[in-house]
Amino acid sequence: MERLLCIWFGAGLLRPAPGTWGSAVAVALGLLIHRIGHFPLLALATVAATVVGFWAVRRYTAGMADPDRSEIVIDEVAGQWLALCFPSAGFWLMGLPAGNFPWPGWVAAFLFFRLFDIWKPWLVGRADREGGVDGVMKDDLWAGLFAGIATMIAAGISHGLIR
Repeated sequence: MERLLCIWFGAGLLRPAPGTWGSAVAVALGLLIHRIGHFPLLALATVAATVVGFWAVRRYTAGMADPDRSEIVIDEVAGQWLALCFPSAGFWLMGLPAGNFPWPGWVAAFLFFRLFDIWKPWLVGRADREGGVDGVMKDDLWAGLFAGIATMIAAGISHGLIR
């Protein structure tokens, strides 16, 4: 069960770039979750993926020399959903219907998340260097937070709210 969750039901086995595949699957599922229950359900799913991720990674990698294995993508799911929560919350607060998640929002969240997850600036890199089980999850959560903030800044600039 832990392995199935860690590889996110097979997404982590896709090659090349399993992290990107895990993020892409997370975006598709995140859009579906948003459509079903808008921001509150996506936020709840993000918290659940985070809690389950810490648990599953800890169990699956017990005894492994390097727990940050490329097939583990539940960390990408949690981080990507965190990034998606930012535009989802904005749409929810604006009163847009759940079926409306315009493509610039989710595309920006995806691209910024991949950028921060690969580049690993500041706290993302620090969490990654921390290593261990917690580092596996933390670096992607930081990347998701930074991606969400960057997405909202880009939206503000795009819509003329930030000059």
